[in-house]
Amino acid sequence: MKVPFHNILVTGGCGFIGSHFIRELLGAPGFSGRVINLDKLTYAGHRENLADVEADQGPDRYMFEQGDIADMNVVASVFSRYPVDAVVHFAAESHVDRSIQGPAPFIYTNLVGTFNLLEMARTAWQDRQDAGQACRFHHVSTDEVYGSLTEDEGPFTETSPYDPRSPYSASKAGSDHLVRAYFHTYGLPVTVSNCSNNYGPFQHPEKLIPVAIRAALSQRPIPVYGTGSNIRDWLFVKDHCRGILSILQKGKPGETYNLGGLAEVRNIDLIHMICDILDEVHPGGSDGADGYRGLIRFVTDRPGHDFRYAMDIKRIRRQLGWVPSPSLAEGLRETVVWYLENGEWIASVSGEAD
Repeated sequence: MKVPFHNILVTGGCGFIGSHFIRELLGAPGFSGRVINLDKLTYAGHRENLADVEADQGPDRYMFEQGDIADMNVVASVFSRYPVDAVVHFAAESHVDRSIQGPAPFIYTNLVGTFNLLEMARTAWQDRQDAGQACRFHHVSTDEVYGSLTEDEGPFTETSPYDPRSPYSASKAGSDHLVRAYFHTYGLPVTVSNCSNNYGPFQHPEKLIPVAIRAALSQRPIPVYGTGSNIRDWLFVKDHCRGILSILQKGKPGETYNLGGLAEVRNIDLIHMICDILDEVHPGGSDGADGYRGLIRFVTDRPGHDFRYAMDIKRIRRQLGWVPSPSLAEGLRETVVWYLENGEWIASVSGEAD
């Protein structure tokens, strides 16, 4: 199906999910337009994630702009120089532990930055909307805004009440509310997606799965919070990007869509899966009989650690026909192999390169 937009502003496009989405979008059948990638290039955003795209695509297909969405002048400049008709908003501070240690950047980026984008889109698109021309603001959010589930509760739906538990999830909840307010108050054509935990190639080394892989390969202890009993639903990043693209193509303005991987697993079981894959594809992880599992160490739990997340994806499956494709085992294997083959990238983004 054709992508009905011509100049799509992607915020945070040098990050993990954003860079995957830009590749998905530029390769989508029926999209002949341009992507404008606005990224501040914080520790989690790396221009080299899209170095091949930047080299292969001309300015009529891909443009990179470095800037901070929390600076209204930056956002206004982008909207003044490009005829943006769609925004796909990934840019966010997203690491829970960092939000506990220092919440201020999460407020500026996730709340103020989202407000700036909404204001500029509202101003730029008023005449276009009055003329019936297509425009869209898609906001990428998280399952963490819904709080925590017990082991026996049903998964989160799009109507689940918000109950954020960390500065990160609270800032994302606030940005979700802002986006919906601009739909109801101003008629801005918005869509929102809330996703479960992503994983895959190019994920920053501070996240759980890369942490486990890197620790194992370095023969260091693999840290697991608490008893490892916390449960997460894991979504392969390429599936997530397919889902966002389908929302951009066919999503209903004003609608929210939950995206999940249908792959709930305890943290300790996830780490066991990673260790077992490494034992197979990169043997020699430990001198003990347990292989890489012998490196697992339990550490003090995170403050306010949510017990379980799970997503009900019936709405997006029914309305748009999206479902996740690879199994967790398949996606993890692809991810582990990618990290094995991309040691230079890992060293570069983690500050360990010479």
